[in-house]
Amino acid sequence: MYRWQIMTRIAERRIVGIVRTADAGTAVRAALSTVDAGLDVVEVSMTTPGALDALAEIARSRPEAVIGAGTVLDEPTARLAALAGARFLVSPSLHRQVLSTGHRYGLAVLPGVATATEMVTALESGADAVKLFPARASSPDVLRDLLQALPQAPVVPTGGITVADAPAWIAAGAVACGIGSAITSGDTTTVQTLLSTLHP
Repeated sequence: MYRWQIMTRIAERRIVGIVRTADAGTAVRAALSTVDAGLDVVEVSMTTPGALDALAEIARSRPEAVIGAGTVLDEPTARLAALAGARFLVSPSLHRQVLSTGHRYGLAVLPGVATATEMVTALESGADAVKLFPARASSPDVLRDLLQALPQAPVVPTGGITVADAPAWIAAGAVACGIGSAITSGDTTTVQTLLSTLHP
């Protein structure tokens, strides 16, 4: 897939399921359950022990899904994630080497930002989208204000977003929302209900 196709899939689904668990086996099970429930855009946090092995297993098992690596902080991790089958990289902050490495391997890269200045810097550095993080420190109204000044910014709020408030973030202009255990806990009904809410 090309980077624009990866971003199109993220924008179409409007949700990125974030898997962060205590071990690789649990991460694989959570991710596969989420994909099988209908959400085929899933990020595996590199803070998960054995995350690269989990990512590779998920990518092999569900090649049609868009699997990403989260909490990518440096160039070596970016490269290893790409080789393991990641199609996008997410960071809590801006790391230019992660951007350049991800792009070298054809991956979309979403660095974390918290302010308008950081957002512009990330976009100027080549970010495919920006992760507004932590979203719990912001609000849909703040995002709406940011997008009045920066309507060209594709924003993916992440961190503290619940199933209940995801629609408000999308309505405020978010391209997609990152949601963790609330959506990747293996509850098929929750996944399907949220997807149907966001795609009436």
